[in-house]
Amino acid sequence: MAGLSPLVQTVIVSVGIFAVLIGLLAYVTLLERKFAARMQSRIGPYRVGYHGILQPIADGVKLMLKEDIIPDDADRPVFRLAPVVFMVPCLLIFAVIPFAPGLGVADLNIGILFFLAVSSMEIVGLFMAGWGSNNKYALLSAMR
Repeated sequence: MAGLSPLVQTVIVSVGIFAVLIGLLAYVTLLERKFAARMQSRIGPYRVGYHGILQPIADGVKLMLKEDIIPDDADRPVFRLAPVVFMVPCLLIFAVIPFAPGLGVADLNIGILFFLAVSSMEIVGLFMAGWGSNNKYALLSAMR
C-alpha cells in the first residue's frame, strides 16, 4: 500500500476494519446464542448450515427483508435520523483504536479523550429514537 495516497489507504483500512468487525459481531452473537442454549439445556441454532454456522447470514437476510414501520404519531425526520445519529459515534470510536503498528484510521494525540467524548454522544441517538416515536413509554425507556 506504499504507492497509494493517504486518503485511499485510510478508506481501504476503514472499510476492511468495518467488514471484519461486522463479521466478528455476527459470529460472537452466534456463540452467545449457542452458549445460552447450552446453559438452558436447549439445542440452539443448528439448522442453517453445518451446526448453524450460516445462522448469522440467515439472520442478516431476515433483518434486511423486514418491513420498516413508523408509528402514526411519530416525528418522522427525528425517528428516521435517530439510528444514523446512534451509529456514527459507534463507528467513529474505532477510528482511534490502533489495531497494529501503522494500521489505524487516525493517530490522534488525544485518542482516549476522543474515544470517551464520542462514545458519550451515542445517548443522543437513543433520546432521538424515544422522542421521535412520540410515545411516553419509548421516551422513558430511552431515559433508562
